[in-house]
Amino acid sequence: MKIYVKYMVSQRCKMVVKEALQKMGINALVVDLGMIEILEEITAEQYKQLGANLQKSGLELLDDKRAVLVEKIKNVIVEMIHYSEEAPKVNYSAFIREKLGYNYTYLANVFSEVKGITIQHFIITHRIERVKELLLYDELTLTEISYRLHYSSVAHLSNQFKKITGLTPTFFKGIADKRRRNLEDL
Repeated sequence: MKIYVKYMVSQRCKMVVKEALQKMGINALVVDLGMIEILEEITAEQYKQLGANLQKSGLELLDDKRAVLVEKIKNVIVEMIHYSEEAPKVNYSAFIREKLGYNYTYLANVFSEVKGITIQHFIITHRIERVKELLLYDELTLTEISYRLHYSSVAHLSNQFKKITGLTPTFFKGIADKRRRNLEDL
């Protein structure tokens, strides 16, 4: 039996779900981003209780097929950008299509209707969030970040970063460094 969970997009979320299942004595075969697979069928009362337990942590069970599909799309994107060392060798639309087994146009239409934004915009937003993380870690140069996230150039990354954040990557990094120094002075 598969159960889908909204907002389960991090390792911490997976731990919360595992803990909730353990407390209820439900054995999970798989707890992955956005999805739980359990061995046995659970009762409607157990399902309701699991939903209530997860809601305490800001998670939500999904019943609507379109919402489930959107969560699957989001999870593929989040995993691809935030948890994979390498971006896919194919374009994002082909990667998502292959991962989910649906026509990309169908996926894009459902996503836009449910979320009110395009898959492309969602990807760009998450790529910029990943750029911010990597800038804050201060382990890679902007050129290396650009290469790792498969931007066509540093200029493309910088333009997209400024369009989304209103700041250049260099200015963003400078603000973060200044905050870090100010905290050290406390």
